[in-house]
Amino acid sequence: MTGKIFRSCFLVGLAVMILCTGLFVAVMASQYEEEVYQQLQEELAYVKHGMEESGQAYLTGLQTTQRLTWVDTDGTVLYDSVADPATMENHGDRAEIRQAMEEGSGQGKHLSNTLLQKNLYYAARLSDGTVLRISCVETTVGALILGVLQPVLWILVLALILSGILASRLSRQITKPINSLDLENPRLDETYEELFPLVSRLREQNRTIGRQMDALGRRQREFAALAENMSEGVLLIDSRYHVLSGNQSAFHLLGEKQQPESIRQGTCRREIWEAAGKALAGRHAETLMRGESHIFEILASPVTANGQVTGAVILMVDVTEREERESLRREFSANVSHELKTPLTSISGFAELMKEGLVEADKMREFAGDIYKECGQLIALIDDIMKLSRLDEGSEELSAERVDLYDLSQKILQELTPVAAKRGISLHMEGGRQTIQGVWRILHEMIYNLCDNAIKYNKDGGAVTVRVTEEEDQVVVSVEDTGIGISEGQQDRVFERFYRVDKSHSRRVGGTGLGLSIVKHGAQYHNAQLSLDSEPGAGTTITLRFPKQSAA
Repeated sequence: MTGKIFRSCFLVGLAVMILCTGLFVAVMASQYEEEVYQQLQEELAYVKHGMEESGQAYLTGLQTTQRLTWVDTDGTVLYDSVADPATMENHGDRAEIRQAMEEGSGQGKHLSNTLLQKNLYYAARLSDGTVLRISCVETTVGALILGVLQPVLWILVLALILSGILASRLSRQITKPINSLDLENPRLDETYEELFPLVSRLREQNRTIGRQMDALGRRQREFAALAENMSEGVLLIDSRYHVLSGNQSAFHLLGEKQQPESIRQGTCRREIWEAAGKALAGRHAETLMRGESHIFEILASPVTANGQVTGAVILMVDVTEREERESLRREFSANVSHELKTPLTSISGFAELMKEGLVEADKMREFAGDIYKECGQLIALIDDIMKLSRLDEGSEELSAERVDLYDLSQKILQELTPVAAKRGISLHMEGGRQTIQGVWRILHEMIYNLCDNAIKYNKDGGAVTVRVTEEEDQVVVSVEDTGIGISEGQQDRVFERFYRVDKSHSRRVGGTGLGLSIVKHGAQYHNAQLSLDSEPGAGTTITLRFPKQSAA
């Protein structure tokens, strides 16, 4: 206990010192930055006025310690007081430039490579639409901390020494009388006055604990260990709905932080109240209770004594996963049945006409082609279902290898070139070679499905661009098309099985509705991040971000 008191006092002193120092530095840095921005704004106002009156000649003859940059409406640098504008990159994507073009003025900042300084920018739009920007170098919070580090360290050392001395002394004074107590036979004359109530209670409890400790302690420990380690909620009530016992899981579902006195109608969930009522009436009750993100099964059974119902036991089991699996199973079965029935109905109709001899000879080839097409659709659907099943269940032992995503994407585009050429769609490959550890077959299916969709749902004469790039510790593969796009309300659902944005278009181009679902499961298999950016009529971009050390 002495050690705990000492550590607590010591750490409190340390934490207060660090917090005050950090708060002081942060406030000073924030105020300093606001003042710099204000100075930049005022100075730029003068320069802007001069520019409006005299044009670029004013900039050429201006003497200033700050850096001035003049940017055209398309982002081209027209003038810079430090560097040659011809050697500078386009500034149209700079945050302060964009903000100034849109709102009239804008500001931004950028850390230097040393992290001890940062550049502050302030930009304003001129009457001709061009943007004038002024910048200066400001010391960062890190530099301010380094500047005051030495005196702060001295103060911190002194404060810690003082806190240590006081904490050590205080902890010994507090714990010495407590540590000297004889818990079996505590005496009032051996401690200080503040501990008299404690000693009195100890003496009183010692007279009763000896008789009850074994039986009561064992029962309490057994029940607490059983109930509190259960994820299911357990509640025991009497015939008047008073709560006799329960665990934290049950109290949480009742909306209580600790054991309530009773459950009351209107304050607890209707399902729990109704199940308790049936149990107290002598009947077993089962019902489902749906929350925001979980589904619970409520089981209530009566407790009887001498033939009378004296209470009820209520069990609350989280069945979210079970219900979700059942819902997915029903939805999947319905979708599969529908997707299989459509081509089979066509095949059956064609075959019946041919069997009855109602098809003319010159139409036989056309009907046979239709049957062949529908059979191909069935085979593709079954093949996609098997792929999803393998990814879901992990029923196959798949070996990982080093896969060059650029080379793989390039080969897929070559495979799809004939299909794209029929509609005048151009295929483009950008980026460079990037390798990850993964399963080649799954990666091929993922990228192939993305490229195939980009062609299927594109416009005639459109374009598909595949980019393989590197971003920090990730390898990024993006497939961009100029197609029909996806509305915002449907973007969250396109990766669901059998979901189609435009069912008539999907049927026309021959999609199974499982391509993007395979992509989603393949991304999960490789621990990759999957994102979609789309706008109706403007095309879609789907991006996969693989960790560089991705391993299946």
